[in-house]
Amino acid sequence: MEEEKIKIKSGIEIHQQLDTHKLFCNCPSVLRSDEPEFEVKRRLHAVAGESGEVDIAAKYEAGKDKEFIYQGYDTTCLVELDEEPPHLINEEALQTALHIALLLNCEIIPIAQIMRKTVINGSNTSGFQRTVLIARNGYVETRSGRVGIQGVFLEEDAARPSGKENIENEINVKKWKLDRLGIPLVEIATEPDIKSAEQAKETALHIGDILRSCKVKRGIGTIRQDINISIEGHPRVEIKGFQEPKMFVSVIETEVKRQQENLRKFKEFSSPSKHQKSEDFCGLKISTEIFKSKNEQDLEVLKSKKKLEGEVRNANLDGTTSFLRPMPGASRMYPETDLPLLKISKEIIDEAKRTIPKLRSEVRGELTKKGLTEEQVKILLKEENLDEFEALLKIINEPKFIFKVLIEIPKEIASHENIKNIDERLTLDIIDTIINYVKENKIEKHDVKHIMEEIAKGKSLQEAVKLEKIDLSEIESEIAKLIKEKPGLSIGGYMGLIMSKFKGKVSGKEATEVLKKLIK
Repeated sequence: MEEEKIKIKSGIEIHQQLDTHKLFCNCPSVLRSDEPEFEVKRRLHAVAGESGEVDIAAKYEAGKDKEFIYQGYDTTCLVELDEEPPHLINEEALQTALHIALLLNCEIIPIAQIMRKTVINGSNTSGFQRTVLIARNGYVETRSGRVGIQGVFLEEDAARPSGKENIENEINVKKWKLDRLGIPLVEIATEPDIKSAEQAKETALHIGDILRSCKVKRGIGTIRQDINISIEGHPRVEIKGFQEPKMFVSVIETEVKRQQENLRKFKEFSSPSKHQKSEDFCGLKISTEIFKSKNEQDLEVLKSKKKLEGEVRNANLDGTTSFLRPMPGASRMYPETDLPLLKISKEIIDEAKRTIPKLRSEVRGELTKKGLTEEQVKILLKEENLDEFEALLKIINEPKFIFKVLIEIPKEIASHENIKNIDERLTLDIIDTIINYVKENKIEKHDVKHIMEEIAKGKSLQEAVKLEKIDLSEIESEIAKLIKEKPGLSIGGYMGLIMSKFKGKVSGKEATEVLKKLIK
C-alpha cells in the first residue's frame, strides 16, 4: 500500500541506553542473570500532576489494582528502592547526551528543570520516571525532506519484568527486577514531519547511526523505538515495541488501514440511520461479547464515549498492533523537588563539542580510503574495536597489518585451538607490545602469528618472542625434501606446507626465494 497517498502524519521516539553507570546513583548499569538477593512489595497510586489533574493513563493503570514485587541485588541501592533521594545527575551520561544532541543539530538548553513523569504500571518503585529536556529544535535530513527533532531528553530506564506472573494464584501480582531501573536513557523525539513508512525507516536508521557513534550500549533491549501516527480525521496513536526499523513499513501500513476502518465504523455508528440496538456495532449483526473479544477498545470508545480517542498500542511481529492503554497527557508531569536545576554551562558545551565523535558513516569512508576492504570495515565496526585500531595505527601506519593482528589472527587462533576466552589471553596490552616489537625490529612481521599462538597456548610474552631460528641451508634442505615428496605443486601450494612446517621460523620472503631457486 502506498500510504503516502493517504496523507499520514507521523513522528518517532527513540529510547537508547547509555554505556555509563546509573543516572542518579553510582550503581553499575549491569543486568543480572543470577537469583535476586531480596524482594520488597509495593502498591502504587495515581496522583495529580503539575496541572492538578490525574493523568488518564495513570488512572487506567491504577484501576488494575496490582501489587508489585521488586527483586534486588548487591548492585541495587536505596535510590532504586526510593528510600534515598537521587544523587546529582551522572556527568558522563550528560556528556554523551550532549554529543547526541549536537550531532542532531539541536540547541542545548542551558538551564533545565528535571521532571517527574507519572508511571504506575510498576516499572518504577517511586511511581514516576525522572526526565530532563536538554536540547531541542534540531533536525536530520532524509531523501524526502528534513525531519525536525523536537527534543532530546535524558532520563532513567525502568525496571524490567521478571517474567514470573500469577504468584501463588494472585493474578494481580507482578514481579520486576531492579537491575535495569536507573540506567541512563536518551530519548529522541522527532517532529511529526514523517510522511511515509519508508521515510520513518530512513529517519530511524539515520538516528541509529548517530547513536552508535556515541557511548551507548549495544544489543537486544538497549534501544526501543516508538511511532506516533495518525491519518486525517483520526487521533494520534502511539505504537510501541519496535526493535528493528525494518518493522516500520509493515506496521505503519497496517496501522493506516486500521485507522481508515476506525473512521468508517465511527461514521456509521454515529449516523442515526445506522444506530441500532446496543448489541449492533457499525451496522454489523454481531453480539457485544463476540465483538469485545475482537476489539474491546474500539467498542468501548465508540459505544460509550461516542468519539475516537488517542491510544497506546503494541507492535506485533505480524505487523498488526494491540491495545495497551489510553494515550497519556501533559498532566502526568511535575517538577523533581529532590534535585536542583540542571545547569549546562558554556564550558560543558564547549567540552562536548571538542570531544564529539565522528559518525560511523564518516569513519567507514576514512577506513576505506586507508586501504581496508568494505568487509574489514564492517567487521571492525561490529567488533567495536575502532578506538583500539586507531591507537595501534599510530604505532605502525599499516591498516591491513593492524587489522590482521587485532582482529584476524586472534579469531583464527581461537577457532583453530578452540579457545573461547581469546581476548583474555591476547589482551590489548600484549598486542600493543607485539606491534611495538615489530616497529623496533625486535621481531619480524612473519613471526607475529606464531608468537600470538604460543601466548594463546599459555606461554608468557617473553617466552614466546624467543623464537627458534634456523639457518637458510637447513631451510633449503627441508624445502627440497618437500618438493621431492610432493612434486608438481604450485609455489602457493608449497608455501602453505612450508609455513605450516616451520611455524614462524622462516619468513614468506625467505621461503619464496628458496622455492624460486629450486623450482625451475
